[in-house]
Amino acid sequence: MKTDAQLKADLMAELAWDPAINAGAIGIAVDNGVVTLTGHLDTFAQKHAVERAVRRVSGVRGLAIELDVKLAPEHRRSDSDIAQAAIAALRWNSLVPDDKVQVQVEDGWVTLTGEVDWPYQFSSAEQCIRPLTGVRGVTNLVSIKPRVRGNDIARQITDALTRHAEREARHIDVAVEEGTVTLSGRVDSLAEHDAAVGAAFGTRGVTSVIDKLEVGLE
Repeated sequence: MKTDAQLKADLMAELAWDPAINAGAIGIAVDNGVVTLTGHLDTFAQKHAVERAVRRVSGVRGLAIELDVKLAPEHRRSDSDIAQAAIAALRWNSLVPDDKVQVQVEDGWVTLTGEVDWPYQFSSAEQCIRPLTGVRGVTNLVSIKPRVRGNDIARQITDALTRHAEREARHIDVAVEEGTVTLSGRVDSLAEHDAAVGAAFGTRGVTSVIDKLEVGLE
């Protein structure tokens, strides 16, 4: 097990290594494996990059993000311009079905609504908005149509976890009700946690995932 000091050093090195991140603008505090990030960033895309970088580091048991996006003058856009850019990005993304996702923008914050057939379409809609200039944050309220019986979903998730890493499947319980999956149990790292949640959310018929997984060794 890493000490908090060792984990903080690894996190600082990972942020400094990633060219998409201005590591000097980020404060890091670690308490018993739980990481708190503070600071002000120029773009929402950079905030997302920071979160992904931290989740890559082994030993992270939890993450609290207190990062603000304060756009640099050259990155500021009107809500109207952002909305038009977001609509165009959705239209040009082949993974998002036409006219299924609606956009609302308020003070640089984009809210997505609508209904799609598959989880990958839900994720793709958000992914194509994050890097747009002027965006300060994204709330994804797009819903997914349930299409598969609960027992079939549970079996597919368990099979996927076994394919990815057998130890994950042994310690994770999967419950399904009307397309909503509840994951409970224990995993060894935040990376394993993210892999389990990703496997559940990427399964056909899943509309939402309730995460009750604990991170860390017994």
